[in-house]
Amino acid sequence: MSDHPKGFARHDHAACVSQALAAAEAACDQRKVQFTPVRRRTLEILLEAHAALGAYDVLARLEADGFGDKPPVAYRALTFLVEQGFVHRLERLNAFVACSHPGATHDPAFMICRGCGKVAEAVAADQTFAAATGFHVEQTVIEAEGLCPACQDAP
Repeated sequence: MSDHPKGFARHDHAACVSQALAAAEAACDQRKVQFTPVRRRTLEILLEAHAALGAYDVLARLEADGFGDKPPVAYRALTFLVEQGFVHRLERLNAFVACSHPGATHDPAFMICRGCGKVAEAVAADQTFAAATGFHVEQTVIEAEGLCPACQDAP
């Protein structure tokens, strides 16, 4: 697992999307859960964006692709993807973003650009301080808002 956040870095985006979809498909096969066309397309929409999207943004894209226009269509797919670890919910934005480290146990930290809306995911610091006190961490969400390098350089 790389600690380098992809959302702001130049990378082969097509390969990024196809590799993540293939990994999700393999994980679903292994877990014996269905990776339906609507779930796959929902993940693909989030992967293409590298930005946080609200459920209704996802629903609009799903509707345009012929998957229906009822909110449960998007919410069910997003809930499944979050449960499987392929997507994270950003509390601050009430939105969703594709996981940059699917299949890896990690505590995500999100950097959210207030300029362009892109989101980069990094791995948060380890939880050894909690373990030393006997506290068992079940979930950590760190969200930082600021400007990505491209927006800092924009006039």
